[in-house]
Amino acid sequence: MPEFHSSRRVSHIPDDVTLEQFILGYRHEARPTRPESAPWLVSAETGRQIRLDEIHRRTTGFANALHTHFGIRENDVVLIFSPNHIEYPICIWAVHRLCAIVSACNPTYSSAELTSHLLQTRATLIIAHSSLRDVARAGAHAAGVPSTRIIVLDNGDSAGEPGVAAADEDPDLGTVAGLTAYGLGLGSAPLGRGRRLREGEGHTKVAFLSSSSGATRKPKARPAAAIIAISHFAVIANVVQIATHCRVNEAYTSWVERRYRPGDTCLGVLPFYHVWGLTLVIHFVLFSGMTLIVAPTFHLESVLKTIVRHKINQLILLPPQVEPVVRDYDLSGVRSILCAAAPLGAETSERIMRLLPNAHIGQAYGATETAGIISMWPLRSQRGYNAGELVPGLVTRVVRSDGALAEHNEAGELLVRTPSLALGYLGDEDTRPGQDA
Repeated sequence: MPEFHSSRRVSHIPDDVTLEQFILGYRHEARPTRPESAPWLVSAETGRQIRLDEIHRRTTGFANALHTHFGIRENDVVLIFSPNHIEYPICIWAVHRLCAIVSACNPTYSSAELTSHLLQTRATLIIAHSSLRDVARAGAHAAGVPSTRIIVLDNGDSAGEPGVAAADEDPDLGTVAGLTAYGLGLGSAPLGRGRRLREGEGHTKVAFLSSSSGATRKPKARPAAAIIAISHFAVIANVVQIATHCRVNEAYTSWVERRYRPGDTCLGVLPFYHVWGLTLVIHFVLFSGMTLIVAPTFHLESVLKTIVRHKINQLILLPPQVEPVVRDYDLSGVRSILCAAAPLGAETSERIMRLLPNAHIGQAYGATETAGIISMWPLRSQRGYNAGELVPGLVTRVVRSDGALAEHNEAGELLVRTPSLALGYLGDEDTRPGQDA
């Protein structure tokens, strides 16, 4: 039976921790040591830095507030409606501290689209960016979610300081900053470090409800099930698969030649609401000891200034974003460019390689149904002209149109078996994504 798989063994994947526990404190064989000088998160707009001790503190404070003030409990759904923001990952981890579920929503949605998403996911609380509060109010009202259950992610300005609520905030809206300060006043007693999952529970404990969509378009047309349930284990598995593939904790070559290194700086502009943003940009980057420079949206001039100002050497971009970035600015400090979520054309790839002859440039392929990456260009190749090799722990078959299994060099539909497989389509739980991936 023709099967295709990686030549590398995947590292151990824990199934008794939440994603928050894994990323913020789990010692793993594939995880490198982060330099003490390297912050975890940096705002591209303000330069504000957040290190691990503050992440723990803010996660605890916000989780306490969600639990005590809003009554968020295990398996409740909290919707995040925002462009990328330095508080975004902390909101995710606070929700996961409660074993509740995050549904990250496209910030370009209209109020009607937001209403549909709320009704599909049955979210009971919204965390919205201040620029989207009117859309959030309208969408929530139509879905029957009270305006008192809308939290403002930021302070209404890019320079908001942590732990300080905005003075002019509407009385029916709280802020993440104000609630975090309130939750910290409760101490660590209400929640501590969160519940440790039972052995194997991570396989079925839902972490995210994500739209099956590309990073730049509306959800794929799937009549009754555009929302995919992704477990904590699936995201952890994909992070470990990518880290093992990229050998981030191995001295496989000289320090200068290694593709991803702890202490590197990575641009976080790929949308966090998308599975690539959630798995690859937030969690793989931070797991690998890199600093994530969080940019709200892709505006060419601001992105170029951010790359230079923060000495960014790792880019994860959509193919349409890559060429204008490398063509119009001196980006000689960039060491690696990963093109994700869409194919990179051969001509564009060649032009980029001429402009950045010393950089690693390649592609990855994946799907929401697999919680992220399926294949990625190999370390032995500085240039990746296609989707590369399967990541460790993944097995595929190719099925021809007549239902028979394809041989080498035959076209067909890809069937994937991976530990990062999603749980199923919301409203269609009997269909496992692996059956039609």
